[in-house]
Formats: sequence, structure tokens, C-alpha cells
Amino acid sequence: MTQAKMKKAPRPNPNGVVQQSPGLARRQPWVIAWQWPSTPRGLWPGGRKANRVRLPPATTPLGLMASPSPLPRVVPSVQPWALLRNRVAVEAARAARLCLVLALALWPLAARAEALSAGFEAANKLYEEGKYADAAASYEKLLQGGQVSAALYFNLGNAAFKSSQIGRAIAAYRQAERLAPRDPDVRANLQFARNQVQGPTLSVRRWQRWLNRLTLNEWTVMAAAALWLLFLLLVLLQWRPALKATLRTAVLAVAAGTVLLGVCLAAAVCQTRLVRVAIVVKPEVVVRAGWFDESKEAFTVHDGAELKILDRNDKWLQVSTDPLRLGWVPREDVVIGR
Repeated sequence: MTQAKMKKAPRPNPNGVVQQSPGLARRQPWVIAWQWPSTPRGLWPGGRKANRVRLPPATTPLGLMASPSPLPRVVPSVQPWALLRNRVAVEAARAARLCLVLALALWPLAARAEALSAGFEAANKLYEEGKYADAAASYEKLLQGGQVSAALYFNLGNAAFKSSQIGRAIAAYRQAERLAPRDPDVRANLQFARNQVQGPTLSVRRWQRWLNRLTLNEWTVMAAAALWLLFLLLVLLQWRPALKATLRTAVLAVAAGTVLLGVCLAAAVCQTRLVRVAIVVKPEVVVRAGWFDESKEAFTVHDGAELKILDRNDKWLQVSTDPLRLGWVPREDVVIGR
């Protein structure tokens, strides 16, 4: 009779885990704890050595280590009004720092503006006292300091005209017209100063006067607005084809206006950025056929004459008043304007 083999009971392995089928049990680390021997109540086991006990960790049914339960979170009892007060204090401190930084940054600008305003008033006082040359010099100093305005150029033109400097007056009036093209006083004084010029000068055509009624920025804004309006109408026609018959006239009108404004913008850019004008500031200047002092005399211009610049070099400018008059003038006898 064959004796059946008896199955041995599973024994724990040295790691403290019962051997089971492969893949179910995993090695678990031992937890080391310190256990003091029992002592009387309130006494400390002074000098006695603690017993080290190896405790197995908590395991799951599959032998995996269970994550320890988290400790309860203690939330401090803070009143909402206290949090709000702290928040307001932080924001107030931040706003105070920002204001301080802005004040420190803007203080030099404010001081500079105050100094420029005082200089402008001093120049006006000189003009009222009849010291036109000194007033013109004060206005020029303000311009060199970076202050630019139509009023400053207008006053400079008046002071220069009163001191018999027609060319510098016309140059200042032209700058004032560029900044304030629809100012009637500026346009009237500029035309009056031009009427005092003798001899050949560059004539201003009617379309140029009409074009100068708007600044370059204004022409740009109008052309851009017309172009966007045309795009919106075209998108509306694509979205609602039934409106083609209704909006056909409007689309054609807006398209024509866009083209016209584009042409005006191109002319304004050409006249403002590309065309340069030299204004004579000497009582009489000889325009020569070449850029040498020994060159043949072409024609003569007087104070305030406006000349179109065609070419230039280090010391001379090639200018013209009309297709029949062409020559070179020294740079020191004219001022360059727009």
C-alpha cells in the first residue's frame, strides 16, 4: 500500500511572509520599533536598555503594504474679517509702492515741463516788450530743448517776421502748418509772409494747398477706415448673397472712395517724406551752375524764396524754382524744411 505523501504546512520565510503561489506574496520590510519595559506609573526606566522589537507592517489580502492613514489636518481658526483685513493691508502697501515708483519716474518730466512752460512765458514777454530778436532766440532754444507745438512755431514765425527775417518766418510758419493744417491764423500769416518775397520762388499749387488741409496721420486714418469698410461690405455680400442688388451701389461708392483716399495718402506721403524744400535766409543768394564758388551764376534769389531740393552734397544743394531755373546754393545760406 502506497503511503500518500503528507503535505507540509507552509512555513514563514525569513522575511515574515507565508509562502504562497508565485505572484501573490511580496517581500515586506520589517518595521523597527522601540518598546520600553513596563515600569511603575509615572516613573522613567532610567538607565535600563529598551528592547528592540521587529513588528511586521500591515498587509493587504495580497500581501501588499497598506498605505498609512493620513493624519487629520488641523485648520487654524481664523476669522474671515481678519483675513480680509490682512488682504487689504497687503494691497494698500502694494499700491503705495506703485504710487511712489510712478512719482519718482514722473517727477523729472514734470520738472522739465514746468521749466519749458516758464521759458515759453519768458519768450512771450520778450516779444511783448518789442525785443523780437531775443524772443526768436528764446523760441529757438525751446525747440532745441525738445518742445514742439504749433503755438511755439507760430510765435517763432511772428518774432522772426518782426525782426525782418522773412525766410526764417516762412520756415516756422510751414512747420506750424504741418502740425495744425486748418488753423486760419497760421495759414494767413504764411501767405502774408510769402507775398513779401521778391524774385523767383517755388509756387504752391492749388492741389497742394488742398492736400495740406489734413495731416499725414489724418489721411492714413481715413484711407484705412475706407478700406476696412469695403472689406466688411464684401464679407456681408458673401454671407448674404440676396443683398447684392441692394448693396451694389454702396460697394461701388466705397470702392471709389477708397481708391481716391489711397491716391491722396500716397501724394501726402510723397510731399511730406520725399519732397524737401530749402528756404533762403540771407538777403540775397546767388544760385550757381555748379557746386564751386567760381561756377557761372545761374540766377539770384532773395530772403524767403522757397526752392525745391533735387540733389545735395556736403556743402551745396541743387535746387530749382521751376523747370527753367536750376542751380546750386551753399547749405549755409538756406534752411531745410518740409
